[in-house]
Amino acid sequence: MNQQITERVRWTTADLELFPDNGNRYEIIDGELFVTRAPHWNHQQTCIRIGMVLETWSQATKLGRTAVTPGIIFGDNDNVIPDVVWASNERLAELLDEAGHLTAAPELVIEVLSSGVENEKRDKELKLYSSRGVREYWIIDWRKEQIEVYRREQGILKLAATLFKDDELTSPILPGFFCKIASLFT
Repeated sequence: MNQQITERVRWTTADLELFPDNGNRYEIIDGELFVTRAPHWNHQQTCIRIGMVLETWSQATKLGRTAVTPGIIFGDNDNVIPDVVWASNERLAELLDEAGHLTAAPELVIEVLSSGVENEKRDKELKLYSSRGVREYWIIDWRKEQIEVYRREQGILKLAATLFKDDELTSPILPGFFCKIASLFT
């Protein structure tokens, strides 16, 4: 009996150094490689808008910092690129390695949904944020003009609210922060 054994290739963070800088996004989740192209214009505009609102609040309060498309290197087999993150000053000091890369989860991670079933599934299900200690996870859908807000509860991220265009976004981890949802999509 001829039995064929298929072994899955397990990609590592070191492998990412071999890929060209060609505008594609390379992420590794549990050793699996995901490659995506540059996102839609409206996706990028939404990232900039939420990033600007968070950074403006951060500068005013001096409580933390915002970054757009930072890489997070959780380990050799998990290297992801969320759209926007926010980290408190205290947490940021613990997160950054000598090369200036995030090596653990910030308090807040934001994904703006990319088109395509696989991309949406990865943004909603496969990312490691819940198991890695993110306190809040916002999923922004610029097509539907809505935000799903997940908050850590009993050790996992649970859906706390779904906000629509006429709603206002606030967060218990961001004292005094607010954002009119409509402003992200105009």
